[in-house]
Amino acid sequence: MLDLIGKLKPVMPSTQFDSFFFWNSGAEAVEAAIKLARHATKKQNLIVFQGGYHGRTVGTMSLTTSKTIYRGRFGPLMPGVHVAPFPYCFTCPVHRAVPQKHNVINCCDNPIEQVELLLKQQTTPDETAAVIVETILGEGGYVPPPKSFFPKLREICTKNNILLIVDEVQCGFGRTGKMFAIEHFGIMPDILVMAKAIASGFPLSCIVSSKELMDTQPPGSMGGTYSGNAVSCAAAIATLEVFEEEKILENVNNRSSQLFSLLNSRVKSLLPPHIGLDIRGLGLMVGLEFTGVPHGFVASVAKAGVENHDIILLTTGIYETLRLIPPLTVTADEINDGVERLSQAIDMTLKKLEKDGNI
Repeated sequence: MLDLIGKLKPVMPSTQFDSFFFWNSGAEAVEAAIKLARHATKKQNLIVFQGGYHGRTVGTMSLTTSKTIYRGRFGPLMPGVHVAPFPYCFTCPVHRAVPQKHNVINCCDNPIEQVELLLKQQTTPDETAAVIVETILGEGGYVPPPKSFFPKLREICTKNNILLIVDEVQCGFGRTGKMFAIEHFGIMPDILVMAKAIASGFPLSCIVSSKELMDTQPPGSMGGTYSGNAVSCAAAIATLEVFEEEKILENVNNRSSQLFSLLNSRVKSLLPPHIGLDIRGLGLMVGLEFTGVPHGFVASVAKAGVENHDIILLTTGIYETLRLIPPLTVTADEINDGVERLSQAIDMTLKKLEKDGNI
């Protein structure tokens, strides 16, 4: 564990992140972040964002709003959780009304205004411990926020003495072309949550913060039998060595440019004029959201992909969205091959719908 900390410190997005706590899963790490925030601030309430996914334990599913499947009929859930809208520009009514004026480049700032309203109408700053947010929505649709969102959210948190917790369980560790996705937005949170790719599939998760904040925890208040186990820590060390030796971040950025170029040229050309497509994401965390298609369209594309074109595709969110998450080691030839198989699956699905009179 100590060797791993020595490897992690140089890749942290800020020198303020110098104190680590390890656990096994993403949900456990999110719970640790909540415990730290509540204990350190002596406040109880939390603000989360619509479409966010933070886990499936009782605590973390109380924070999760990406789909009802994760929380339905498990109540009563943890109290003190307040939900604000995430800046999901493609579905935003303001964007749809005036798309040329307000979009992901020039956000209407309604989500920021709604956070400010929450602090005036539902949970006062004096009782709000933290704001917790995925840097990029994962299960909620692979949605990166506008560049202006995080600086304004950081300003609100600092002004009101509220901790900012960033959940990078899915988008961290190189997935977006930087080690951590928050590095794209020019601000730092108070607590950073990571898991999944940290140990290449071995059970390991982590929160990192400043020693000043972490030292508010009494010894024994957080921990677990298997947390930071030696085998997973060794896997995490090996993962970081591969990042350096194989220039993973460089590969992610090169393959990302290639992938977006192919999607814009190849996939868009398949679609009839009445079908819309939003291609979005950062690095190799890419979402394809279709409009003007019947419900279940992307599920049909995924089915066609695995059954007829030997490609595994995943859907995400409540809208018609595919997520593309190739390995960070993916090659140029594999990107070309994958986009061709994806295109064939989409084309097959469109032709079937047309034949059946459903499109």
